Amino acid sequence: MQRSSHETAVPLSSHGITPSGTVHWNLEWEDLHSISVELGESRLTSQGVLLAVTGERTGRSPNDRFIVDEDGMAEEVWWGEVNRPTAPAVFKRLLLKTQKHLNEAENLFIKDAFCGADPRYRMPVRLVTEKAWHASFMHNMFVRASKEEIKTHVPEFTILHAPELTSSMSDGVNSDVFVIIALDRGLVIIGGTHYAGEIKKAIFTIMNHILPSKGLLPMHCSANTDGEKSALFFGLSGTGKTTLSADPNRALVGDDEHGWSDEGVFNFEGGCYAKLIRLSEEDEPAIYATTKMPGSILENVILNADGTPDFDNGSLTQNTRGSYPIEYIENRTMDSMAGNPKNVVFLTCDAFGVLPPLSRLSPEQAAYHFMSGYTAKVAGTEMGVTEPQATFSTCFGAPFMPRHPSVYADLLSEKIRKNQAKCWLINTGWIAGGADASSRIKIKWTRNLLNSALNGDLEDVVFVKDERFGFEIPTTCHGVPEEILQPRETWQDKKKFDNVANLLAQMFIENFEQYASGCSEQVRNAGPKQLLID
Repeated sequence: MQRSSHETAVPLSSHGITPSGTVHWNLEWEDLHSISVELGESRLTSQGVLLAVTGERTGRSPNDRFIVDEDGMAEEVWWGEVNRPTAPAVFKRLLLKTQKHLNEAENLFIKDAFCGADPRYRMPVRLVTEKAWHASFMHNMFVRASKEEIKTHVPEFTILHAPELTSSMSDGVNSDVFVIIALDRGLVIIGGTHYAGEIKKAIFTIMNHILPSKGLLPMHCSANTDGEKSALFFGLSGTGKTTLSADPNRALVGDDEHGWSDEGVFNFEGGCYAKLIRLSEEDEPAIYATTKMPGSILENVILNADGTPDFDNGSLTQNTRGSYPIEYIENRTMDSMAGNPKNVVFLTCDAFGVLPPLSRLSPEQAAYHFMSGYTAKVAGTEMGVTEPQATFSTCFGAPFMPRHPSVYADLLSEKIRKNQAKCWLINTGWIAGGADASSRIKIKWTRNLLNSALNGDLEDVVFVKDERFGFEIPTTCHGVPEEILQPRETWQDKKKFDNVANLLAQMFIENFEQYASGCSEQVRNAGPKQLLID
């Protein structure tokens, strides 16, 4: 292999890298895949798609992720279990080890790209890695720079990526893996893990920290548009975010990370990173098609004897993944942008059977539920879970939100009011006694409710206020049985419903206590309350 000559305006020496091996600058995916297979990093499926196995780490390593605690931007970080601080001395020690490791690597792959589809707000980024397939992942997941743009590309943040380098407790970290973000130095160092998602989430964490200071709201959500009205979909895993935002009558803007400016919404990404476990052509035809398209990357997927993927096989991990350029999705906006959202949808899978299939929120209630980020685990989905368990994730993306949640919630409320956006809470889970007494709400009912909300068909419908949660519930919706719209009416034992509803309300209240001091009185008062039971 020969050294590539497409060097950019910023040399590797500016990152402390003086390589002794072969350097590959901004190769296209075809070359990266060919080199990856040649080096034994990965293999090809029978359809010519790259397949990589990440080893022990098949997902993010949240306990090994740190932000350097030093003067500057880090002063605005909301420190805690999610945003863990580390000392500048620890970062310096591991930075030197990372630089030394990369300098001695036989091959280095550099990929220059942008985070953000809107040219007005995008951030130039760079990956320096020892693995060709990780450079190809960067190519898929970020906004690709043209040959002309590469010539003048000046990275605002650079990731030094050394998956073969391990650390130890003596380095001041928790294990042999480290992901450390130095906000004011424009650097991220990653070592000891081959899981590609760490690359993507490190850059998005930085965007989530920077954009609020510019008046932009960063969001962990999907987005689509009908050409006139765009919509946002927030939701944790299992709530239907990907499924419901994929609509043949609405173009996809993006499926995971977005920014909301005064002009509208824009995708952070240049691709998608979809979960593939139990993927079927019938349920997800667009995503399924990408798994046969060269240029895509499969992670930790088991192959059948004929070299085709077995998406039902989770023997390596339930977190099997596929990375592909957004161009592989036909029904999308061409520039990964759309106008200001007119609808904001929060998705929850309520296993307690308390929340209605659809409710309308005020801006203050939207901020409250945005900060709460509620869904529920169902009995049997995880070891030790024998009854429904509430799960709360701040802003529906706690691991990637460095600032106090109120910063993001206040921006959301402001943009909702300014654009007169409607806010909806949709329960894709259970009613009629909860998960242990009924089946999950039919997807066709959820789609009818969602489409009616997005199309404005509920504007002339009578809504009633829920005394406990404060939101408003429609009394009717075309194509949906009226008796399911009010969850209490679906329970045979009304007193049991009231007890379970009070329990869930108390869970919300207790979870929100950690945010209350940083919130306005209006948002604090927008949450549920417990009611007296006769």
